[in-house]
Amino acid sequence: MLFAIKTYSFTKEERLKSRKLIETLFREGKAFSVFPYRVVYMPLKEPGKYPVQVGFSAATRKFPHAVDRNRIKRLGREAWRLQKQELYDHLRTQSRNLAVFLIYTDKKIADFSTLQDKISVILKKLQTST
Repeated sequence: MLFAIKTYSFTKEERLKSRKLIETLFREGKAFSVFPYRVVYMPLKEPGKYPVQVGFSAATRKFPHAVDRNRIKRLGREAWRLQKQELYDHLRTQSRNLAVFLIYTDKKIADFSTLQDKISVILKKLQTST
């Protein structure tokens, strides 16, 4: 009997790092908001090892201390890592790829459970919009 193995990793290939791709994403991508995140996404033409490449950011103006910005990004990545599997499975069945960028817009650092709920809403929206 074969079981689908869930991987709760977040590897280097899953991170959105290409400056060119990020610029294209912000120029041509679609966007929606789920407070405290603004989500910009775009379907990718070239297939990769993973169906989604994702990036996280927090504004320097709202969080002048790097410690706070890093904490926000770390919490967002962790919430994404734990819940991404359903979106990945959906995209694999359709053989589609996405580039996603999540921008934190709140002025205060939210707790992990709140971010986890918001990331799950974002994942469901991404699933229905593709």
